[in-house]
Amino acid sequence: MKRRDFLKTSMAASALAGLSSAELGTAAESGGAASREYYELRAYRLKAGANHELLDAYLEKAAIPALNRFGVKRVGVFTETNPKDGAKVYVLIPYSNLDTMVAVTARLNADPECQKAGADYLGSPKDNPAFDRIDSWLLLAFAGLPKLELAPYSLEKKPRMFELRTYESFSELKALKKVEMFNSGEIQVMREVGLAPVFYGQALVGRDLPHLTYMTSAESEDLHKQHWDVFGKHPVWNKLKNAPEYADTVSKITQRFLVPTECSQI
Repeated sequence: MKRRDFLKTSMAASALAGLSSAELGTAAESGGAASREYYELRAYRLKAGANHELLDAYLEKAAIPALNRFGVKRVGVFTETNPKDGAKVYVLIPYSNLDTMVAVTARLNADPECQKAGADYLGSPKDNPAFDRIDSWLLLAFAGLPKLELAPYSLEKKPRMFELRTYESFSELKALKKVEMFNSGEIQVMREVGLAPVFYGQALVGRDLPHLTYMTSAESEDLHKQHWDVFGKHPVWNKLKNAPEYADTVSKITQRFLVPTECSQI
């Protein structure tokens, strides 16, 4: 079996595992995860005191233009407002399918235009690298939000902030139940109260599995807090929260508050 085919088969199995029994029936009729996006979430770890101008310039002038030429739109680039474990630059890359992801990843730094525009970054010396290491996760969009969504203020690139949350679980089954909980009403409640979700992703590959990651947005941190307050009082949320089948689905929550960089398309 070719490596690409093995990857697709493995990811498809993981995707179907993330569906409830009812959703599996629908998946059989509609092709499963075929209409759901995949996301690569990268965290470029920066050394203490390092200047990330090289990385910023590479993303703005080389990587994002190349990704756009290859048909990948809405690439997000963010920094954390109060880093908890060292400075990082977060990059979110949406793909329509796994074939596109594999092809684009192979083409990116082999592309002559990208190499030329990103020469300083790609040729950075060992004693002064553009970053320390890159963490990367492959995520599959939830059935309840199969494609990236942007609020009007994000589309218009007005002042905005984002919250990135990761929910880790102590077993694969509990992680899948949490995905089901989102698809069964939690996502809709978040929309209703103004949390403006951007994406929800089931982690297929990466560290700290099993987990899910999602992003919400607002025009300001104050508004974001207000939206969470309303969410906490919503009857549908409280019903889901107290449902026995969804007990103990999350064992660790990590929250990060992000702001977009100038070159971010999200």
